[in-house]
Amino acid sequence: MSDSIHRVNHQIRQRRLVVLRVTELTPRMRRITLGGAELAGFSSLGTDDHIKLLFATTAEQQHAIDARELNRDGARPTMREYTPRRIDLVNLELDIDFVLHGDGPASTWAAQATPGQTLNIAGPRASLVVPDIFDSYLLIGDETAIPAIARRLEALPAGRRVVAVIQIEDDQERQVLASQAQVEVTWVLRHQQDLLQVVSGLSLPQGRLYSWVALEKSLTRQAKALLLDRGVQEDALKAAAYWRAEGTTDDD
Repeated sequence: MSDSIHRVNHQIRQRRLVVLRVTELTPRMRRITLGGAELAGFSSLGTDDHIKLLFATTAEQQHAIDARELNRDGARPTMREYTPRRIDLVNLELDIDFVLHGDGPASTWAAQATPGQTLNIAGPRASLVVPDIFDSYLLIGDETAIPAIARRLEALPAGRRVVAVIQIEDDQERQVLASQAQVEVTWVLRHQQDLLQVVSGLSLPQGRLYSWVALEKSLTRQAKALLLDRGVQEDALKAAAYWRAEGTTDDD
């Protein structure tokens, strides 16, 4: 077992899974439980891994998905990345939590998903494994990051301290987050509080700290800079852009 953060690569495999259950977690978050024999051998070692969900917008793309020819020129389907929320290889079940934001192929599909429908997934390509070598954790994200934050909290043992800051639309989007660790969660209401001000006023946990940020692209960049200014160690900080605001570009 490695005593440092490390990357594990996986053989990429496409899987065709069936919708088993649909669960309403909050007004804006819906859990889709997928399953089927093709889930056998699925591996997700990192709590913030992501898989690709495949959506066809043309008949040619659907044919490429069905034929498992994802790299065919001109037939590449629309793909969206999501965190595997729960994996049960005994019962061959996979939970994926979707934010229902009203547009986009994944949200649109999730809003109408019913048992018996199918969904193709691929990956994960790799896992970033963070071993239990830290005393404390700082986790910052929004609704899109809740699945990864929840997986991290469930994986942590007693004796660890976690400070989590989660931006949500309103109070109805709060979720119960289970953990053996000592967890302090601050829920930031998007239209009432400034996330960066909340982060700047935090008392950072003591001891060896691992920090993780996953927000809209520009917010992620600003939160990372803020944490580095406060002395957070860059080699124990992961900052990811989980989505981009409309009208922004990769250079923003």
